Amino acid sequence: MINYNPKDWFTFIFHAHKSDTIRKLWPLMISVAIFSGIIAFLELNYLKLAETTYVKNIGMMHNLLGFVISMLLVFRTNTSYDRWWEGRRFLGALTNVSRNFAIKIKALKLNKEHLEFFEYGIPKYAFALKEHLREKQYFGKNSFLIEVDGGKHIPNQVAASISSRVFDLQAAGVISQEQLIILNADVQQFTDICGGCERIKNTPIPYSYSAFIKKFIFIYVITLPFGWVFSLGYFVVPIVPFILYVLASLELIAEEIENPFGSDANDLPVDEICNNIEKHVEQILR
Repeated sequence: MINYNPKDWFTFIFHAHKSDTIRKLWPLMISVAIFSGIIAFLELNYLKLAETTYVKNIGMMHNLLGFVISMLLVFRTNTSYDRWWEGRRFLGALTNVSRNFAIKIKALKLNKEHLEFFEYGIPKYAFALKEHLREKQYFGKNSFLIEVDGGKHIPNQVAASISSRVFDLQAAGVISQEQLIILNADVQQFTDICGGCERIKNTPIPYSYSAFIKKFIFIYVITLPFGWVFSLGYFVVPIVPFILYVLASLELIAEEIENPFGSDANDLPVDEICNNIEKHVEQILR
């Protein structure tokens, strides 16, 4: 995630970073500019359609469809941002439950062996969830305290180990039944958070909707030179690619943030959050 000062307009306007959509769109923009130039040349010099009323009125179609496409893109962007923000809420909940669980464990005044287990196990769940959402195999710090099978759901294995240790403490008489209920509620939240994050990651926008928006943008932009060349002339060469840049950029940004757990520039700071959980749990339990 990019950290920035929202009040620094100069940086926003003139600074280019790797997530700028123009880096992805420039080949298509150049192609559209060439296409627009060819259409303008043919219509102005050979086809002589300037006096044809129905060709001039093609612009009316773009005025009507422009409103429709703007509504579609607004809905698309809002839907993706809602997913991004919901993912941030889940990661915030993970941070809170990790701290609260560590504070409760510290209050029990367990021996060093048990404290070391929870000091390792609580942040290990955060790291395991992060790599699970990124479809990688990384388990945090290597330790004999919790063994996992890489072929299975790793966050579930870590949560099961933590839950088993809590139940073992109750069976050994170290904690009471009431304390078990309180601690078990926090352990259950780990799995609830994991399920919510998986729902966001594994449920993208329906394919038909995404494909329709892309086709709509392409057809809208490709037909612009036919109607605008009579009023703009060869100025359609820079203007049409710019319109493509604006419309397609909104779609690209929406695609990037609808899965907020990756490592793209606009994704959530998952690595930083996991590191903070590890640091805070260590501070609490030591």
